[in-house]
Amino acid sequence: MFWFRSFCINASRYHKSFNMPPIDGTSQWLQRTIESAAVIVFSKTTCPFCKKLKDVLAEAKIKHATIELDQLSNGSVIQKALSSFSKIETVPQMFVRGKFIGDSKAVLNYHNNNQLQAIVNENKYDYDLIIIGGGSGGLAAGKEAAKYGAKTAVLDYVEPTPMGTTWGLGGTCVNVGCIPKKLMHQAGLLSHSLEDAQHFGWSLDKSKISHDWSTMVEGVQSHIGSLNWGYKVSLRDNAVTYLNARGMLLSSHEVQITEKNKKVSTITGNKIILATGERPKYPEIPGAIEYGITSDDLFSLPYFPGKTLVVGASYVALECAGFLASLGGDVTVMVRSILLRGFDQQMAEKVGDYMENHGVKFAKLCVPDEITQLKPVDTENNKPGLLLVKGHYTDGKKFEEEFETVIFAVGREPQLSKLNCEAVGVKLDKNGRVVCSDDEQTTVSNIYAIGDINAGKPQLTPVAIHAGRYLARRLFAGATELTDYSNVATTVFTPLEYGACGLSEEDAIEKYGDNDIEVYHSHFKPLEWTVAHREDNVCYMKLVCRISDVSLCRLLLSIT
Repeated sequence: MFWFRSFCINASRYHKSFNMPPIDGTSQWLQRTIESAAVIVFSKTTCPFCKKLKDVLAEAKIKHATIELDQLSNGSVIQKALSSFSKIETVPQMFVRGKFIGDSKAVLNYHNNNQLQAIVNENKYDYDLIIIGGGSGGLAAGKEAAKYGAKTAVLDYVEPTPMGTTWGLGGTCVNVGCIPKKLMHQAGLLSHSLEDAQHFGWSLDKSKISHDWSTMVEGVQSHIGSLNWGYKVSLRDNAVTYLNARGMLLSSHEVQITEKNKKVSTITGNKIILATGERPKYPEIPGAIEYGITSDDLFSLPYFPGKTLVVGASYVALECAGFLASLGGDVTVMVRSILLRGFDQQMAEKVGDYMENHGVKFAKLCVPDEITQLKPVDTENNKPGLLLVKGHYTDGKKFEEEFETVIFAVGREPQLSKLNCEAVGVKLDKNGRVVCSDDEQTTVSNIYAIGDINAGKPQLTPVAIHAGRYLARRLFAGATELTDYSNVATTVFTPLEYGACGLSEEDAIEKYGDNDIEVYHSHFKPLEWTVAHREDNVCYMKLVCRISDVSLCRLLLSIT
């Protein structure tokens, strides 16, 4: 859940109307809004001439943003300031890309003379908005911008993984993240439900119960394919141009596109949004890239991974290890330091303890040094190969064991080197992410960044979607609302799920001091666990509070 200020949207098919909060610097805001918006109408809800203009635009199927001045506390101030841009004092007033088009009479005249569409289409750039990246944030921004008449293009290109895996439109979450992860997590949970079933009266012959990996993968990938197709249809229905091509910045308004057939061309845009997401990292050790895989490969893997080593302790690592173990896999997690860095460490340890008590092995304070192939993957029969992993513990003890699959989940990183960001003035931080202001603007005034590449922001799909929509509204509809990145809830889908919102206990103490923090906690047992005789004192709830403010900080380790 996001905690954000109210932002009223009155929607009709071809226009959006925003109830904006009071703003300072009216003339400056008006200038930015008029110059940025593709098509915008200043109106009043009670004005018959305003209704007439909007009816004309609806008849012409021209999408636009509408600002209803009588719905704003400072509407009269805005209307007075408008006269310096239009030279008239009444409404409605229609602007197209910074140019005043006229009132209802003028717009009706253009429409009757078949000139209105040409006026709306006139543009010094190929597009009002170019979005590089077809993930959740980019798609949300593109469709939202198009609602207000912005001519929009979305570029999406997937660089194949070292083992050749690629996927369709929709980004990480849909193809190699949230969606397949959650579905395979569900498959794992069903194995525990089968164990519980006999206590609820079900008679099951365990000798006949088995799991078929290929059937699950086929079902998951079929669903993903339907989502990929749905995104393409949605872009088409919203008049957003989809380009299956790699984008590279040439200047603040120019983007070079390279298609799959190597054809190169250039397009221009008034505004550009970077939304390219991140990809998994590989450790710099011999054999990692040649023989290891990541979550980008796992969800479409044609064979069951078998005996698996998961390297890393991130939520991706533990989630993958969790469902693989629940599906009957022999799984070891190699942990360099701590589990779930950035999360409450008491909760992280409880997640790890539960996994360890349910069959997942841990090699703690250990790192890999080398991977060698003992037997290649049997592609003909869809069977894993055999790998020898050598590593060491922090105390100097050696680690050496054979595995059929090695999955790296040691973090993710942006792929911005090929985007030419710094050459055009877009500043990156030490981790290669884009430095942005609170409104997602980069160090180049007309270029913005959303999603995982926005430095310091939560790397979550709902966050990217929210940021994309709100950015599009600010760019093309005169909105002022910013995305509130504080207190964003998140969930780790390990076998015992962990949900949290706010500060961890460690962060709360660091921010407010140990004497100003009080923790309320309790173990509990879900009703569903009682009949099945599952263990006690596993599920746990924790509230971290600031004594002087009594504000909740973080909570909940539980099942759903």
